[in-house]
Amino acid sequence: MQSTTTPLTTPSPNGLAKVQQEIARACKEARRERASVTLIAVSKTFAADAISPVIDAGQRVFGENRVQEAKGKWPALMESYPGLVLHLIGPLQSNKAKEAVALFDAIHSVDRPSICEALAKEIKSQQKQPELFVQINTGEEPQKAGVAPQDADAFIARCREHYGLAISGLMCIPPVDDAPAPHFALTAKIAARNGLTNLSMGMSADFAVAIQMGATHVRVGSAIFGAR
Repeated sequence: MQSTTTPLTTPSPNGLAKVQQEIARACKEARRERASVTLIAVSKTFAADAISPVIDAGQRVFGENRVQEAKGKWPALMESYPGLVLHLIGPLQSNKAKEAVALFDAIHSVDRPSICEALAKEIKSQQKQPELFVQINTGEEPQKAGVAPQDADAFIARCREHYGLAISGLMCIPPVDDAPAPHFALTAKIAARNGLTNLSMGMSADFAVAIQMGATHVRVGSAIFGAR
């Protein structure tokens, strides 16, 4: 089932309400509790004044792609609105691990040993434990970050056993031209055999499909904030 979400042209809490309704509908069709799916409102490229109305409308979980961009706007927003939760959903560089652990409550882009090492060091140093997702490159696209599906089991085991990382779940971004469902199904299968319950899958165009396939976190930007 494909989502019928239509991106809005300007940031609006009305977009949030529509997305929330569609999530509730998808959960009902999948015979899942609405509370089993977390909506991450992807606010990348939008300034604080565009984000505030969405917070005022009740959204508390947000996603950003870049550490530096997030540093420029989220500390002040978090001070003004206690209780916000921030997810890093874009690629992470090792030299940004310290800032990422300090700022984000979850990191969705664990995908290589250098990141594991940097995160392990900062988690220990800061005594702060963000939720960690391993990114799976389900389409094995050379230009995209993530662990190849055939390497996922060994990588997850190494995260746990060698680096001592508490992996919470998996994240994937299907190739643009592919049907998303097989990629979501593959990610869910890898998660299940590794004892992982969290699945970060689905964006504005396909989050309803992702919910059908077991997503626990959906990353929705344009359907809430409008076209970038």
